[in-house]
Amino acid sequence: MTETPATPPPGTPPSPRGAPSFPPGRYGRRRAQRPRRTWAIALLVVAVLAVTSLVAVRLYRMYGDPVYRADVITYTDATDTQLVVTFRVTLPPGGAANCVLRARARDGAEVGRAEVRVDAPPGQTQVTTSHRLATSRRAFVGEVLRCRPPA
Repeated sequence: MTETPATPPPGTPPSPRGAPSFPPGRYGRRRAQRPRRTWAIALLVVAVLAVTSLVAVRLYRMYGDPVYRADVITYTDATDTQLVVTFRVTLPPGGAANCVLRARARDGAEVGRAEVRVDAPPGQTQVTTSHRLATSRRAFVGEVLRCRPPA
């Protein structure tokens, strides 16, 4: 027994091979396919990325200062009340910086904090200094959080 393909009802527009054929007026009006605007979306994404990059560069120039950099050399003399932090600061020639030091306990809790002013001698860009940091309990590590130009 062979099946014959079903013929569409009279008045049904022909459909391309493989596309569904719907009787007229039964399922509402079919929407026409709009051409995709991928080029417009891509252009919008590129424009947003360009504006974001320009804003980021401008903010970095205003607030970021790569000239001030600090590196911890060592932290010693850890007791229940103090920690000595030795650190090196890179500054502009003859400049000064305010550096924030922090001591943390083994569990990560902050046990001491201080702000230290560092002045560079004329003609030097790196200064190594030590600071005795008072702590509320035994410190495990000493850190330099940041160095900024003095206010």
